[in-house]
Amino acid sequence: MSALHAERNRLVEENLNLVHTCAHRFVGRGAEYDDLFQSGCVGLLKAAERFEPERGFAFSTYAVPVIIGEIRMLFRAGGAVKIGRALRERAREVIRVRDELTDALGHTPSVATLAEKLQIDCAQVAELLGVYAPTVPLYTTDAEGEERVLEIAVDAPDTQITDSLALHQELDGLPDCDRTLVILRYYKGFTQARTAELLGMTQVQVSRREKALLLHLREKLCA
Repeated sequence: MSALHAERNRLVEENLNLVHTCAHRFVGRGAEYDDLFQSGCVGLLKAAERFEPERGFAFSTYAVPVIIGEIRMLFRAGGAVKIGRALRERAREVIRVRDELTDALGHTPSVATLAEKLQIDCAQVAELLGVYAPTVPLYTTDAEGEERVLEIAVDAPDTQITDSLALHQELDGLPDCDRTLVILRYYKGFTQARTAELLGMTQVQVSRREKALLLHLREKLCA
């Protein structure tokens, strides 16, 4: 396995929680959670393949908009993601092995465990786990038997841009040390220990200041 494939698999395996977090934002809007998760997995795979760490951003910062974009495409397409028969067959095999391992281990196996058992990449496992889901029509039938398209509440395209501008405006208003702390932790993905070293602080000081800054930013952005 090449270094690039290994890094892609690592990013996918370690960041599946991002897909769940993004998918939960769209629950109750007319699509099944499995379909949301499946679309999100597609976005995660794309993000892992295109991520350029040399740009200085944390992977999560890059991946979340890509994941959300894929989920929104589900609604714009007017229905669930279309899956071929061959892919569904492979997905059923992954589900079967996952269920067998769950019974044997007493807990749900990790993506890495499934990949090792099936002898495929972690990225392929993540994709297949999101495939085996029932399709859902985005319409309903009224009392007279007429089909009516469901109204899907999807965020306006400029919502993310507006939020980003608001966040950057608040960051610009912070003292230099606080702004650098946020950039190091959430844009460059540095650990608290590394951030403390660069800022000449202790890890405890960084932790406390980080919590205070997050509370401050949350209050400003939600006001």
